[in-house]
Amino acid sequence: MKNVNKTDDFFLWLLKNVIHLCLKTLGLLMVAVILFGVIDVAWTLYQRLIAPPVFILTIGDILATFGAFMVVLIAIEIFQNIILYLRDDVIHVKIVLSTALMAIARKVIILDYNELEPLYIFATGVVLVATGLTYYYVHKIPDTVSD
Repeated sequence: MKNVNKTDDFFLWLLKNVIHLCLKTLGLLMVAVILFGVIDVAWTLYQRLIAPPVFILTIGDILATFGAFMVVLIAIEIFQNIILYLRDDVIHVKIVLSTALMAIARKVIILDYNELEPLYIFATGVVLVATGLTYYYVHKIPDTVSD
């Protein structure tokens, strides 16, 4: 077994602190992204409501608004990932999978099925099912494994 000297300890400490600072910076930037996303949702909804016919939303308008909402929700999920990583220094697979499911769900909601190839739609469905099954099985695993 290799002895770790003080220089190595300091170097590892320094690297860990640099990564920690980067995560804090990413968290701050993600808050800005979320705020701008909320403004974008409000702006999108406002523009859709004032366009003729006024105060009437078409299915396309609703889908565009849902897509904007989902992007903000995905950003919030990513922010939660950053916060948990800062606290625990561990990647939480359940949250990462839930973020992936949210992103895939957003994609499914905003897909224009008239414009896409059937193989693309099928592949998206396979990714959705695979991620959903993975999420299900990860949730079945207890948080602490004991012998």
